[in-house]
Amino acid sequence: MANDTASVPREWRKIGFIGTGHMGQAMIQALIESGRVPANKIFATNRSDGKLKKMHEQFGINVVATNEQLIDSCEVVIIAVKPQDLAPMLEPIASTFLPSHIVISLAAGFSLRSLQKLLPDVKALIRVMPNTPATIRRAVLGYCLGKDAASYGPMVEDLFSPLGLVVPAPEGELFQSLTVACGSGTGFVFEMMQYWQEWMEEHGFERDIARQMVVQTFLGAAELAVKAKDLPLHDLQDKVVSKKGVTAAGLQSMRELEIERALRYSFEKAVLRDSEIERTTARD
Repeated sequence: MANDTASVPREWRKIGFIGTGHMGQAMIQALIESGRVPANKIFATNRSDGKLKKMHEQFGINVVATNEQLIDSCEVVIIAVKPQDLAPMLEPIASTFLPSHIVISLAAGFSLRSLQKLLPDVKALIRVMPNTPATIRRAVLGYCLGKDAASYGPMVEDLFSPLGLVVPAPEGELFQSLTVACGSGTGFVFEMMQYWQEWMEEHGFERDIARQMVVQTFLGAAELAVKAKDLPLHDLQDKVVSKKGVTAAGLQSMRELEIERALRYSFEKAVLRDSEIERTTARD
């Protein structure tokens, strides 16, 4: 197996997925439909055969019986299992990996240092933090590279760009903040959308139409920001605010209630939990 996989043309690179849950399936579909990787170069394993059979029938990927066979067949191995399953899955097969493998982990809470302990022979270790909009190719994906994987940034961005925006972030505070703001952030946005919907229902709208209006409001704001990408968000806000108008009155109340402070506190609580999880995996 070549040691310079970063320079190998992507059409010749074999990629294996250990785990084909929602994120694994979304990645496989995006890679094939975008033309990044042909189906015959993608290999996959999963604990249940049903998902594998579905992926094989739909896209023509290679279904592999064991993780060891997948590792032997592929240069790049993407670990797409739940965080609590990662260590128990890797420990019995760690010796199967070669120094030339490129291993990409999607598991939250596992630092590169912890991954290195699990896979001591692997030189190129990479962490990628996707979020659930990856299933519709509107994700924010942060990645950080191990010390011997510094040259693989372009490969990671090429591989994951069909899923959305790919952002490099060194492990530590930057990677944590990205995880919370973009990974957990989707859940925070849904929380606010629920408040919007409940308020509209309280004022007489039927649930379905209230939901539609809330979704369209958030979507419209996001699309305006996309189309005016060079304009600061506060300038965009100024365009919909008239002095002493309805919107200004609502914003003044939000600021008096210190909504920003509450959100920042929520972010910091999420960061603390992320740190706790990483400390636990480091001890293990």
